[in-house]
Amino acid sequence: MTLTWREGLRCPSGGSTLDETRWTVGEVAALTGVSVRTLHHYDEIGLLRPAERSGSNYRLYTLGDLARLRRVLTWRALGVPLAEVAGVLDAPPDLEREALRAHAARLREDLRRAEHTLRQVQARLDALDGRAEESTMNNEDVKAVFDGFDPALYETEVRERWGDTDAYRQSAARTARYSKADWGRIRAEMDGITAGYVDLMDAGVPPTDGRAQAVAARHRAHISGAYYDASPQMMRGLAQMWVADERFTRNIDRARAGLAAYQSAAVTAWADAQDG
Repeated sequence: MTLTWREGLRCPSGGSTLDETRWTVGEVAALTGVSVRTLHHYDEIGLLRPAERSGSNYRLYTLGDLARLRRVLTWRALGVPLAEVAGVLDAPPDLEREALRAHAARLREDLRRAEHTLRQVQARLDALDGRAEESTMNNEDVKAVFDGFDPALYETEVRERWGDTDAYRQSAARTARYSKADWGRIRAEMDGITAGYVDLMDAGVPPTDGRAQAVAARHRAHISGAYYDASPQMMRGLAQMWVADERFTRNIDRARAGLAAYQSAAVTAWADAQDG
């Protein structure tokens, strides 16, 4: 809703002050863009029950009801599940204020990451169009592209654990050729996968659901395309590492608390399904 609420509110019957005005469900729907069906549903679940009824038992909404509707839509726009909105609205003001501050911080972080990714995508476009020269990258460059994740911290461990494997050799050969624009493209692709996981988490979708499996399949395709051919068994091993190694958990959970466990469960379920 683009609230200029008071500009849009008109008294259905002349002579009444705004605070005395009552709106029917149809009038509220026309004013706010929320469907009559949705308003009925909000009433049925106790989220937004109109304060009054007419003599014919029609719903009548007060200015206070419309103010609550505005809060409902605000929290829905923030991605809060409908089942949780009532608890937020009915919480003490200090708790709602704290929740809003947390969401504002998350949105600022999302915006920062989006702007960072946009710069990397634009760099790749400039390189493809011949407006910028591509160059290879060192660990500090990769750390900057991946927003603080330093591959040097894991290089020795990775070489000791997987240095004799085809996957390690394949990944080393590929990444040695990557330019800054290539890393930007890879980061943008991974950001999209992360957003897919987070959206499902916010919607309450279990990691074993088919939609989560589809994101896990994209995740595997991303790793296979950018680094090495990842078998289901290898993906299962990665999924275990995301939650067993606190360094990986901490880095993944920067996008959303609990993300490492969620994507680990989703990828594990995907890998199990391939074996079946």
